[in-house]
Amino acid sequence: MALQLKVPKIACAACVNTITQAVTAIDPTAKVKADTITKMISVETQKSETAVKQAIADAGYPAA
Repeated sequence: MALQLKVPKIACAACVNTITQAVTAIDPTAKVKADTITKMISVETQKSETAVKQAIADAGYPAA
């Protein structure tokens, strides 16, 4: 499943790293791409949107 999420708190590569680690902790095969300019992340995962959003929020980056 492909998800597109707006994450307003993304500011730098470290933010992207933290989000990627949070998503891959719940789905090791997930692919995460992020754009710090548009504040959008793309996630290719087998997990539900709710689970992905919760993992990202738990890492300190709630999706809008």
